[in-house]
Amino acid sequence: MKFFKSFLASCLGTFAALGLVSIFLFMGIATIATSVNFEKTEGTWISENSVLDLNLNTSIIDRSPAFNPLGNFSDFDTGVVGMDKILGSIHKAKKEDKVKGIKIQSGLINSGWAQAREIRSALEDFKTSGKFIYAYSNYMSQKGYYVSSIADSIFMNPMGMMELKGLSSEVLYYGDFQNQYGVKMEVIRHGKYKSAVEPYLQDHMSVENRVQIRNLLESVWGTLRDEVAQSREMLPSTIDALADDLVITDAEEALAQGIIDGLIYEDDFENKIKTALKIELKEELNTIDYSKMNVRIKEYDKNIKDRIAIIYAQGPILYTKGNEDIIGKESINKAFQEALDNVNIKAVVLRIDSPGGDALTSEIILNASRILKGQKPLIVSMGNVAASGGYYIACLADRIFADPMTITGSIGVLAAFPNIRGMTNKIGINAEQVSTHENAMGYSVFEPLSDGFEKSTRASIEKIYHTFKSRVSEGRSLTMDVVEEIAQGRVWSGKDALEIGLIDALGGLEDAIASAAELAELKTYNLVDYPKYEDDLESILMDAFTQLNTNALQHPLEKYASEFIELSQLEGIQTRIPYSIKME
Repeated sequence: MKFFKSFLASCLGTFAALGLVSIFLFMGIATIATSVNFEKTEGTWISENSVLDLNLNTSIIDRSPAFNPLGNFSDFDTGVVGMDKILGSIHKAKKEDKVKGIKIQSGLINSGWAQAREIRSALEDFKTSGKFIYAYSNYMSQKGYYVSSIADSIFMNPMGMMELKGLSSEVLYYGDFQNQYGVKMEVIRHGKYKSAVEPYLQDHMSVENRVQIRNLLESVWGTLRDEVAQSREMLPSTIDALADDLVITDAEEALAQGIIDGLIYEDDFENKIKTALKIELKEELNTIDYSKMNVRIKEYDKNIKDRIAIIYAQGPILYTKGNEDIIGKESINKAFQEALDNVNIKAVVLRIDSPGGDALTSEIILNASRILKGQKPLIVSMGNVAASGGYYIACLADRIFADPMTITGSIGVLAAFPNIRGMTNKIGINAEQVSTHENAMGYSVFEPLSDGFEKSTRASIEKIYHTFKSRVSEGRSLTMDVVEEIAQGRVWSGKDALEIGLIDALGGLEDAIASAAELAELKTYNLVDYPKYEDDLESILMDAFTQLNTNALQHPLEKYASEFIELSQLEGIQTRIPYSIKME
């Protein structure tokens, strides 16, 4: 028996060792391959009559993800692309004489509306060079069409499908469900618009929440409708009428209504581009994608010492170290400190894409921004969302830029505590407590909130809410009364935020960088990204494991379960935006 146990242990050890060796071997090969590829392509000339192939049918985030060697040798790669790569390639294509135009595929773009608009704005700027932009798609989502509408010509597959329907947001309410199954959220909040937890308090949408969501949708729709109408030389009212009646559902109707320019197959689309390049149809079309464009045309100039740091704050704000997907106090504060200590960094741009999160962490990060602002210009660039805690960490900046479609504001505070008393009673589980003092127990998932615990939590929420408003008052030079009018957890579009004084200007990351250069009095500079993340093997394997489990929840109540789990894992009082505002 001992022999078999030893033999089995040896086998398992051998397999584990071989697995680790394989992983490290893959990592080494990937690193070498990347180095070789860089050396090979950096000096490669772009061919004459080239076209930038901008395939946007992918998931887009603000900052390109770190290099993951496992992603290059497995199915774990999610195809995520950073806005920095996309925007950089468009700007470089504009300057490169050998690049004559851009072909876009954006029908299934997976991004936020603000990101989509920032890409569209970069394409609009590209057109000032006199170069062409052609778009093609088999299927055109509403967001994909919005991006493609800036093109000189839009073509679709003759059998292609398209949507133009306006914007909508759907919120699920769990009040009756919780009463039936005995699993509920105990909620304390400040702000009549703080709808992050509203679905757990009732079975229908409040008037206040309906008002704020409608206003947000109408503001965003107004921006995209007007810009599409301008590009297609149509009246905004015509776009509204087409959306109201769901006139456009396929490519043929899109062509009939003047929304697109032609019905052709993809091979014929390439011939259109060759004609625009004035080359023979039998010649090969020279294309270059955005990743190679960024490698082949260098942006960083070693002869320039002055720098502007871009600190990317992506994801929820949590009291943790932080990573590419989570804003943590350690990583962001370290980035601020490094930018402050580096004499070559003359200004900082804080790029925020966050629904908020932990109130204490938000205050810690805000204090770090305050220290830096006292010595170097600090500009904020808001992405898709910079609300609640995401706005908290922005409010003291010298200047704040947001896209008209950015979701921001949500100045309010909440705390949510899961309670399963009803469920445990039904299945015969009873929790008993023994304490030395009346409120020693604090919070228990098996009991309703005690009067003492609720009172102390509410007092903390009121204090944090007052502090939140005072930070906004200080940073935006608004009276506390004015801040109260626009606070109470209400969300605003970037366009509306400008009108009420929450931001300084409408614009994207490029505008924020230009503003930082202006305040720092820089004419030439390099850009450097922060925070610097160093993923260890454990983090890489954990990411891979997460990818394997993304579809683990298959129950019809998946949405409720996932949101319940997410809320239950939050620690402390939260400055966080509503979960369910999605505009499609």
